[in-house]
Amino acid sequence: MAPSKKEHASCQPCIIPGGFTVLSLQFSSDSVAQHSMYVKEHKVRAEKGSRRPLDRTLFVLNIPPYCSEGVVKDLFSQFGSVESVELRHHPGSSQESGPRLSRFFRPAEKQGFKVGYIVFQNSSSLPAVKSHPHDVPLVVCSEQRPVATGVQKWIQQYTESFIHPEKLQQIVDTFMQGYDKRKEEEAERQKQETEQQQEEEGWVKVSRGHKGAKARPRSEAANQRTLQKEIRKKKRKELMNFYTWQHRNTQKENIAELRKKFEEDKQRIALLRAQRKFKPY
Repeated sequence: MAPSKKEHASCQPCIIPGGFTVLSLQFSSDSVAQHSMYVKEHKVRAEKGSRRPLDRTLFVLNIPPYCSEGVVKDLFSQFGSVESVELRHHPGSSQESGPRLSRFFRPAEKQGFKVGYIVFQNSSSLPAVKSHPHDVPLVVCSEQRPVATGVQKWIQQYTESFIHPEKLQQIVDTFMQGYDKRKEEEAERQKQETEQQQEEEGWVKVSRGHKGAKARPRSEAANQRTLQKEIRKKKRKELMNFYTWQHRNTQKENIAELRKKFEEDKQRIALLRAQRKFKPY
């Protein structure tokens, strides 16, 4: 017997304006209530080459609060292998600046519905998700994948809020090792860029610091300032030497003039004595 038109229509995906496909969500197999999520292929040109590939990223709206990243990953794994899941309170660009912090160092997450970015390993998983029938809900909680809610979830969150010193120390050590590695790579990259620039321009920058300090490359502007300072210092020194030489010559001339006057006075005194008209007072 051929299926009726009504049954055939119920097996089709539900697409709403905006290009979103509606996926029905059911907490457990015996739950009566259903929840709707809206999925769409993520197409943002500004994020080309980021952690969200254009041909493998699924944008999801209206994710309920009881769905964590792990739950969402298990939920969509039936359509293909999931590479990563990112849940946010509002749509936005991927955060690639800096490493991802541990949950012990992150602020408390806000409760409420979220948006998600699901990255599959294969691009063929996106059509599988968008073609999923609307009347076949996705089951969140099962025996193989239990999800805690209500008081059980609160007790679980309270138990996980305690930090074990050994685990915290391990997280800190891992973070610091990664930080030191990034700093070494950045310093090595800067050194290679400086060496390459020196080879291209044919000059070597040498700077002098305090005893025991390593020489650091200086900028071209700093070299120009140092050169101008040396030139001004040299000019001042030359000017000081000129004034010293002039002062020495002036002293020699004064001494010669005093000696000349002294000889003239001696001759006049001798003449007056010869005439016996010397009157000293």
